[in-house]
Amino acid sequence: MSQPISSRSSLAEALSGWPPPVLDPQGPLSNTVTTLAWVLIALVSLIFLLVCAAMWVALYGSDELRAKLGGERVVRWFGLIIPAGVLLLLLAWGLTVTRGLTAIQGDELRMRVAGNNYWWRVTYLDAAGREVLADANELHIPVGRPVVIDMVSEDVIHSFWVPKLGGKMDMIPGRTNRLKLQADKAGSYGGQCAEFCGGAHSLMGFVVVAHEAADWQRWLDARLQPLPTTPVSVEALRGKQLFSEVGCAACHRVAGTTAQGLSGPDLTFVGARRSLGAGILPNTRGTLVGWIGDSQSIKPNNRMPSYRSLPADELNALAAYMESLQ
Repeated sequence: MSQPISSRSSLAEALSGWPPPVLDPQGPLSNTVTTLAWVLIALVSLIFLLVCAAMWVALYGSDELRAKLGGERVVRWFGLIIPAGVLLLLLAWGLTVTRGLTAIQGDELRMRVAGNNYWWRVTYLDAAGREVLADANELHIPVGRPVVIDMVSEDVIHSFWVPKLGGKMDMIPGRTNRLKLQADKAGSYGGQCAEFCGGAHSLMGFVVVAHEAADWQRWLDARLQPLPTTPVSVEALRGKQLFSEVGCAACHRVAGTTAQGLSGPDLTFVGARRSLGAGILPNTRGTLVGWIGDSQSIKPNNRMPSYRSLPADELNALAAYMESLQ
């Protein structure tokens, strides 16, 4: 597990949003959640101080002070009425915030994200909910436009969280939950699974890339164009052949090819992604070779087998093919 940890500085250079910071909102939805968090922190701090004061009175206060503060009226107000009132107000406010994080107005970008051990299946939808584009571990959104994401799980409970852009939402098998995100400015924002889902839970990240509206439309139009059928180099062509020969196509999909596996991440645009291994490594030739050759040492318990038996030239050929998929 040392490799992803030692790669954090490189990943931070590649992704301005990693590691995902909390209490630093960059959108209207995360602003609301952060305000609620600060209010809760302030109330918890106040309660802590009151409890400390009560303990001091109980231990060191005079008999007269203890008698005055221990009366029935004080207990009734501070033990029942005030706490009940504060909790009811917080409940009402929290419900209002939650409704705003899930309500659909009709002009949002639609997406679906499915949690898997330990990666994310990403699908872009049209207004009718039909699939437009498939991807994995990276979301691209336009600045200033809310995004509604349908949250599902394909195995165990996960939790989708981009602290700078919105709230947190659990992904539960057999159920579809919904979450809204919105970015105020362009950039890369780190996200993380926030529900323990197994041994590699802490290494289950992702990236949200926010583009200016015109740039996002160009990005989408480019993704919808037919992909070139011939790799750009002899090495990449050899990698494409190896991709089928060693069994990669059984688990991964590459649009426009015979590789249509669905048990692993979609690799159609893997060469253009900012990270590998679901947000834990910068996307470079070296990390591609390392991931293909020994993913289990980098991310234990993930579902991809390690290909330690492949010679270096074949690993480099596969990495070259992955780089060409953009």
